[in-house]
Amino acid sequence: MKESKEKKVLPLVLDEQTFSVIEQITAGMPGGFFIYHADGLEELIYANQALIEMYGCDSLEEFKEHTGYTFPGLVHPDDLQHTEDTIRRQIQEHDNNLDYVEYRIIRKDGSVRQIKDYGHFVHTEIYGDVFYVFLEDATEQYLERRQAAENELLVREKIKALIKLEHTTASLNTIHEMLGSGMWSMEFDKQGNMESVFWSNEFRRMLGYQNQLDFPNVLESWSDLLHEDDKARVLNEFYGTLADYRGRKIYDVEYRLLTKNRGYRWYHAIGKPTRKDDGTPITYIGMFVDITEKKLLDQNLEKQRKLLEEALEQARYSNRAKTIFLNNMSHDIRTPMNAIIGFATLAATHVDDHELVKNYLAKIMTSSRHLLSLINDALDMSRIESGKLQLEEAECHLPDIIHDLQTIIQTEVLSKQMTVSFDTQEITNPVFLCDKLKLNQILLNVIGNALKFTPPHGNVCIRVSEKPDSESGFTFYEFRVRDNGIGMNPDFLKHIFEPFERERTSTISGVQGTGLGMTIAKKLVEMMNGSIAIESKAGKGSEFTISLPFRLPEKPGDTPDGPCISVPVPAPVPPAAPPVPFPAPDAEDFQGRHILLAEDNELNQEIAMTILEDAGFEVDVADNGSIAVEKIKTSAPGTYDIVLMDIQMPVMNGYEAARTIRALPDPNLAAIPILAVTANAFEEDKKCAIKAGMNGHLGKPIEIDKLMAALKEILL
Repeated sequence: MKESKEKKVLPLVLDEQTFSVIEQITAGMPGGFFIYHADGLEELIYANQALIEMYGCDSLEEFKEHTGYTFPGLVHPDDLQHTEDTIRRQIQEHDNNLDYVEYRIIRKDGSVRQIKDYGHFVHTEIYGDVFYVFLEDATEQYLERRQAAENELLVREKIKALIKLEHTTASLNTIHEMLGSGMWSMEFDKQGNMESVFWSNEFRRMLGYQNQLDFPNVLESWSDLLHEDDKARVLNEFYGTLADYRGRKIYDVEYRLLTKNRGYRWYHAIGKPTRKDDGTPITYIGMFVDITEKKLLDQNLEKQRKLLEEALEQARYSNRAKTIFLNNMSHDIRTPMNAIIGFATLAATHVDDHELVKNYLAKIMTSSRHLLSLINDALDMSRIESGKLQLEEAECHLPDIIHDLQTIIQTEVLSKQMTVSFDTQEITNPVFLCDKLKLNQILLNVIGNALKFTPPHGNVCIRVSEKPDSESGFTFYEFRVRDNGIGMNPDFLKHIFEPFERERTSTISGVQGTGLGMTIAKKLVEMMNGSIAIESKAGKGSEFTISLPFRLPEKPGDTPDGPCISVPVPAPVPPAAPPVPFPAPDAEDFQGRHILLAEDNELNQEIAMTILEDAGFEVDVADNGSIAVEKIKTSAPGTYDIVLMDIQMPVMNGYEAARTIRALPDPNLAAIPILAVTANAFEEDKKCAIKAGMNGHLGKPIEIDKLMAALKEILL
């Protein structure tokens, strides 16, 4: 026996029809015949009736129960080790894969008989290692040696005839048929030149041919059918194996062949030459198996694997995007919340100062509107993704829509002293059917985006054109929104309509939002069977183009009153009076203490400075982490008692600033207390703050009592 291969193989299963064929082949042979796996438990694959009777059993079931249906179960326990060692040695020492061994067996009635075993070892890539074995009861032969010798010679001749592949006996060809394989062989002359080729009938049938007339015994019958993409590789392997005179190379390839009536199919071929002592080939013998179904299965599995990998990557991307979204939402929601709570606290403290309270309330209202827009975006996206958002078609009037847009954006236009124009001169049907609320939302998202990312005194132009289609009863509107703002880089343009994407965080750009506006606009446009596109250049501005089909009512309305509507820009509004300090608790505790406030948001600066100054602190402000580091680095030790450090800041964030301060060469400056006061308020944010060298972490919105408690703990 040979050692089992690590390569996974398929179990060999024979059906009833195959049993019948083997019975016919082995019927005239003296003794039993069986096939078994040469590895693992050495289980039997087939046992003929003569073998069953040899063991004194009446049926296959009795035989299986008596022997366990394994090769070790057939052999007397005392002879098993010697038998297997002998078989293994003979197979390893001889090239013909034949073995002969004698051993005893135990019949069902307990009697012991002497057996002669004639075996043939076959290695297959698909079914593993297999033995074909003939057994002869040699008990009486021990008494009649001459007759035993004759019987031995007879059986050996039959086995050799069965396994001599280069001449392909009918019996061995039948076995190849049972294994579902075709057989081929080549003969070579004394000089090593190929002189004959043989294709088995099963080989021909696998390709759709019937006999030697339509598939002659020449090499070209096979090679001419090779797929062009496989031909060079296969022939190189075929002839390369022949050219290996050391005999180490095995011909083992997978390729496609053109069949007669089923197109190209996949096959696996294995072969090896037999050689003279000088390496000259004598024969070239091999097997040929159809693996099309396996190949298709492998391809489907590979396709499924790729789909799963893509789905997994998409899930990972989605999770990363949602994590970023949640972090951004946490920060962006806490920023207006900090302003709302901070100014509400200040208003309550200065309730008698009507002008100051009025100023605080205006800032609370601004922050509240921004907070509401953040929440609305998140809710709209949720409704769109869940499929709960429905379109409600009604008659709409374009001038009314433009007037509503003017009204909504006017405050921001005035505050940034921008010029916004609406050009509608190409409109012939100002009345159409659509969901007005959803159309307003699309236009507001796109126009609002243009206003956000266009600096003060910039220009935004909205041009509306129409292409009616009288035959279909539809009119096609095109809305172009062009600005001269900061624009976008090409990489971000690829992802602008993906959920939660923002080219810059609100900290860097100074513009807050969820990153959902463009996604919502695109989803709504697609629900209306329209399209949206964008062109943009960094530093030059952007232009959005929205195309929407609208159904026309039976009686079209009037044309708009004018070709262009512009939003006027008034004179600059003078800034509000600065807030008046209010008495804070424990002010005497912090008198004369000097604090550095690292904060980029102006509203947050105003709130924090008011609270800290009323508590007795002298406050110095740094607009980003880099400025904060420079102020500490150039100050004399003891100038600042503590740093209040925001995290998300432009140029240098709070973590990096804290690490840089801790690395300063002056140990007194490097040891200054740093307290994180930030909208990054998750537990991992606290850990990051401590890891960066900070002494503590407070979340926004600022709670005055907690801030004072933390300052007392660190400074007093």
